[in-house]
Amino acid sequence: MDLKLKIWRQTGPDAEGKFIHYPVHNISKDASFLEMMDILNEELVANGEEPVAFDHDCREGICGMCSLYINGHPHGPDDSITTCQLHMRKFKDGETIVIEPWRAKPFPIIKDLMVDRSAFDLIIQAGGYVSINTGGVPDANAIPIKKENADLAMDAAACIGCGACVAACKNASAMLFVSAKVSQFALLPQGKVEAKRRVEKMVAIMDDLGFGNCTNTYACEAECPKDISVANIARMNREFFVAKIS
Repeated sequence: MDLKLKIWRQTGPDAEGKFIHYPVHNISKDASFLEMMDILNEELVANGEEPVAFDHDCREGICGMCSLYINGHPHGPDDSITTCQLHMRKFKDGETIVIEPWRAKPFPIIKDLMVDRSAFDLIIQAGGYVSINTGGVPDANAIPIKKENADLAMDAAACIGCGACVAACKNASAMLFVSAKVSQFALLPQGKVEAKRRVEKMVAIMDDLGFGNCTNTYACEAECPKDISVANIARMNREFFVAKIS
């Protein structure tokens, strides 16, 4: 495959950025998107040019670092995947591919396609800890939990904090991410002790960091690589309301 890449280049947080066009040739349709980026960078280095900076780590869809905005979609045109799981067969020979970083004030650009997502870390830290001493690995039935609740908690815990929800939202809302982290504890008895403090502090720091309000367009759910449900946002709102009135 021969492709035309239109990539956002920016030397630093305060520098002025712009799109630069790069042609790439003989790309295998079975190559992953990040492998294609590696090939481009090898060519740039060989020509004495600065390689394109982008985040990646596990390349297994687990860590969420490979956060790229590709042709108008977080993580690209495929469904329920991260960028590292995207393959070039999803594109056509000769196609122009537009590659950008996340666009959100709380995610300032570090360089090129890399953004600072430490705002999510601050939200997690605000949530604190679970005070229940669980000791070693307990027996499966030591604490009775409804299967429905256990399944919902596990679904919420699948969130990898990549930020696709923020990138997809026109208000740069982080409510899908925060609600997933609230829900994974709110649904389980171990998380009840600090439940009120947790939701209040996480929502407060989310607002302080500059994330916008939920737009109710479901764009976050549609672009989430782990299919986190917007039902978690409703649950977080209920938890927050209860915390405020009690």
